[in-house]
Amino acid sequence: MDIMAEYRSRLRTPQQAVRAVKSGDWIDYGTALSMPVLLDQALAERRDELQDVKIRGNLLFGPIRAVECDPAQEHFIYNSWHCSAYERALCDRGLCYFIPTIFRNLVAYYRHFLMVNVAMMSVTPMDRHGYFNVSTSVGMAKGIMDKADIVIVEVNEKLPRVLGGADESIHISEVDMVVEGEHGPLPALQPIHETETDRKIASQILPYIVDGATLQLGIGSMPAALGRIIAQSDLKDLGMHTELLSDAYLEMANAGKLTNRRKNHFRGKGVFATGFGSQALYDWVDENPGLIGFPLEYVNSAEVIGQHDNMVSICSCISADLYGQVCAESTGTRQISGTGGQLDFLTGAAMSRGGKAFICMPSTFVDHDGRVHSRIVPTFDGDIVTSPRSQSYFLVTEFGAVNLVGRTTWERAERIISLAHPDFREDLIRAAQRQKIWRRSNRR
Repeated sequence: MDIMAEYRSRLRTPQQAVRAVKSGDWIDYGTALSMPVLLDQALAERRDELQDVKIRGNLLFGPIRAVECDPAQEHFIYNSWHCSAYERALCDRGLCYFIPTIFRNLVAYYRHFLMVNVAMMSVTPMDRHGYFNVSTSVGMAKGIMDKADIVIVEVNEKLPRVLGGADESIHISEVDMVVEGEHGPLPALQPIHETETDRKIASQILPYIVDGATLQLGIGSMPAALGRIIAQSDLKDLGMHTELLSDAYLEMANAGKLTNRRKNHFRGKGVFATGFGSQALYDWVDENPGLIGFPLEYVNSAEVIGQHDNMVSICSCISADLYGQVCAESTGTRQISGTGGQLDFLTGAAMSRGGKAFICMPSTFVDHDGRVHSRIVPTFDGDIVTSPRSQSYFLVTEFGAVNLVGRTTWERAERIISLAHPDFREDLIRAAQRQKIWRRSNRR
């Protein structure tokens, strides 16, 4: 095969490429950095020619021009597997619809149940062997493109090249069209400034982490705080097996804490499925042999996670009720993020020898009117349950960490109330009494 001849034969302008989209089609943009900005703009320019084109994506930074150009949703309908801050704002405007899932099943949904008429995603420049790299979107990009009737890749010269264990690349022979063009800087998160509460929550978890533990951290101010605390701690030889690669891992690596030397699987290498953060993070992941990307089916498999000794999973949530149900994706019915991999890692860490799963939150929040509310509530009222009470493990606030495994409803109520802000504990005790999950002998 003459690889360069194949490449040239597939070259199209963005405007030419999006002619493949027809009314009624399902289109996929992928995850985070895979957003095809040139193709999206060209698709938006075809607005008046198309009807009922459904677009799927997740954790996209935006703007998504095809969505922004059509507020009436007569031409384009956007749907997300997991909402970024930008997609959350689209949901608030009625311009984004959430697709419930747990991430380990996502590619299987495509393989067995979903239609993809056109997949269009950003990739790195083609190498001399004819492969484009899907960069930090390795978790699901190739699986989606495998299902697509038409595959269009947008070459983004700024993307880091991720070394992978599987599905990190797509060959020119599997691609229908190639689009080139100049791109601006990669979307990067602003530096995360953790609060004193974040540091207190992180400090509750630190005593449970042992030398050689393998870590899964989410993104946000609390995981950032924990990464910084670990970087300054005496812990050593920590490993990484995570859905999301974030700057917290970079900070631990720079401090010599993240070596992956004692992992059960892929010793010496940190494993991840997707990643985004600072430009420094993208520079670190670029062709780094100490980091390898895998599909979500592998990374988020509970069986795989459970094979790592001392697996420690740390996720965040929005609220919890007195039964141990956890909401990590909505406030009431307002979509905030998504289930993602929380349930995957909660299950997998519980299967690990020495493993522990922590779900964390501040005990309170302040509303737009300045009123303080408890994040621990008697029962949920419309909030989406991300992790059921039957799989709750450690719950953490700045007031402590409690293990809910095997505990009765009254034991859970007592332990969970101990995590609440003192100003709300008496009200929660009264609610527990009404719900008949409070023993008279419980401590007050």
